[in-house]
Amino acid sequence: MSRDDGVRTVRAGRRRVEVHRPDKVLFPGGGDAKEYTKGDLVDHYRSAAAFMLPHLRGRPLMLERHPDGIDGPRFMQKNTPENYPDWITRVELAKEGGTVCHTVCDDVATLVYLADQAAVTLHRWLSRVGAVDRPDRMVFDLDPAGDDFGAVREAARWLGELLDELKLPSALMTTGSRGLHVVVPVDGRHDFDEVREFARDVADALVEAHPDRLTTAARKKDRGDRLYLDVGRNAYAQTAVAPLTVRALPGAPVATPMDWAQLDDPGLHARRWTIADAVEQVRGDPWAGLMSRKRALGPARRRLDALRGA
Repeated sequence: MSRDDGVRTVRAGRRRVEVHRPDKVLFPGGGDAKEYTKGDLVDHYRSAAAFMLPHLRGRPLMLERHPDGIDGPRFMQKNTPENYPDWITRVELAKEGGTVCHTVCDDVATLVYLADQAAVTLHRWLSRVGAVDRPDRMVFDLDPAGDDFGAVREAARWLGELLDELKLPSALMTTGSRGLHVVVPVDGRHDFDEVREFARDVADALVEAHPDRLTTAARKKDRGDRLYLDVGRNAYAQTAVAPLTVRALPGAPVATPMDWAQLDDPGLHARRWTIADAVEQVRGDPWAGLMSRKRALGPARRRLDALRGA
């Protein structure tokens, strides 16, 4: 890498990418939170690329940009600007009343370029280009009513046990914000409506078993103190934060994959890992082999119906 007049040139795979104003503070320090710069964000994404790219390639993105840092304006960017380099992959997809030209991150150079654009958080589709209406991921978002992470742990255990009964593999990830995501690899044979209906029925089964602790009520006023089991991300053009993406919060917390045994760690919380240590957490690959174990939902549906007496 080289530096010249506020521009740092970074080698990213076969390309060199310019990082402008790498010393610009994106995450101001204060209290227990450390200060991090755009250069720190770039370094995180370069280090995380080997783990991230298999979960990003071929997937349309929505970019959460903070050009003036996390205390400044936020831009949710779906359409790819015309000035982006031509080597960055794009895909034009239908939306209501038109189309959107989404950015796709297929290589480390794109990841670094997006960091230079202050794209702090990468939100990715649950389906891939070529089969955008058929997801290969199903996501449950465990969203607590307050800061009670004990309720998140509890719900994750119940959900993991139910998915085991249904013989569906599942992966666990901190969101870097308040809760956890439970991710299930599916085989892409089902459309979003089918996947969302199945996820909703799984969530409903858990609510029936634990009505005082869990809810699927979409309106906050209807949830009370119960944890919200959100399956709404399982829909066309909806997104979920990518593994190892940074959240726009003090201290630069990271959405971090973990294994199920780590759920017992007394120090665990949604912002447990930051850009200082998240890559180290995944060096042993807590999701090793899991995302290749894609399942059809037919057999799981029959097991779920049997459990519920349908």
